[in-house]
Amino acid sequence: MTASSGAPRHDSGPAATWQPDRLLDRYEVLTLPLGDDPDGEGPITASLVRKAGQEPAENGAVLYVHGFTDYFFHEPLADFFHDRGYAFYALDLRKCGRSLAKEHTAHFTTDLRQYDDELGRALDVIVDETAGHGGSARVVVAAHSTGGLIAPLWLDRLRQESPQRHAHVRGLLLNSPWFDLQGSPVLRSLPVSTVIRVVAAVRPRTVIPQELSEGYGRSIHETTGGEWAYELSLKPMGGFPVTFGFLHAVRRGQAHLHGGVDVGVPSLVLRSDKTIFNSRHPSSVDNSDVVLDVAHMARWSGYLGDRVSVVPVTDARHDVFLSVPRARTQAYHEVDTWLRTTLDVPTATADDAATTPISERA
Repeated sequence: MTASSGAPRHDSGPAATWQPDRLLDRYEVLTLPLGDDPDGEGPITASLVRKAGQEPAENGAVLYVHGFTDYFFHEPLADFFHDRGYAFYALDLRKCGRSLAKEHTAHFTTDLRQYDDELGRALDVIVDETAGHGGSARVVVAAHSTGGLIAPLWLDRLRQESPQRHAHVRGLLLNSPWFDLQGSPVLRSLPVSTVIRVVAAVRPRTVIPQELSEGYGRSIHETTGGEWAYELSLKPMGGFPVTFGFLHAVRRGQAHLHGGVDVGVPSLVLRSDKTIFNSRHPSSVDNSDVVLDVAHMARWSGYLGDRVSVVPVTDARHDVFLSVPRARTQAYHEVDTWLRTTLDVPTATADDAATTPISERA
């Protein structure tokens, strides 16, 4: 049975301990046991990541949620928030990143609501670590792409089902959220949606017969001219295969959002200023979103609830914080401004730490 957003705080026996992270130096990971997979792929876990020795911070904390074919590796993003008085935590969801086991279908779920379990557990850990040591239990949820769909749906349920836990959340930062299915309008038509639903019901792990481009991955990875170092086994150049079961879960989540939700806190949505899907212009991977349609982000952002700010970032990539330096500098500036003017949080003077490529950082 899928865990409810409003479930009581979790008690899974003896407290787990933070362990050195196998992927990032000077980081540590807390494994969150989730029991047996509702989709029948054995025991599952989620992985909460933080900088080693992190102390409660004056402005609260950030909980970061990755997207599809992704996991947390972006140290400059963590540094940006640390420099501004936030403790930073990142969650690798079940069957993703550090939580992916060999018997799992990567990123596979048949219901986005299943993620409520690890999101709630992660929030509880953060609240315990910040409020429990004299800090402030104020959490900004930040999420990218598919995570940018998962997080608002979770916060809407959390607001209704567990308002005391929701009260610890003070803001939502979305980075190119997946609010609708990209591509031709026919892909969003009733006949195609029906096919997806029928196949998902009988053969949910069947792979969608569509090859994914490696262009975006090649533009950002350090081995192919990009700036960023990460594990290709956990974030392949061309992405993991998309299954009918997963896509149906996403489409149901998108339909829910299209009906209107209320995340209950101020939201900032960052996106590129343009989408270019034309493979005849490979240079577009460096100055546009080649993964999702930014027009969908603009259209559906207003359905998050009150106090939504939407900012197009000139020449940004799909992940605005992995963009070329000029674009990501603008993205970080927009976050600074939002923290200061909307969340009323004093921020440090911006420096170059957040925009320096990983390869150049100590």
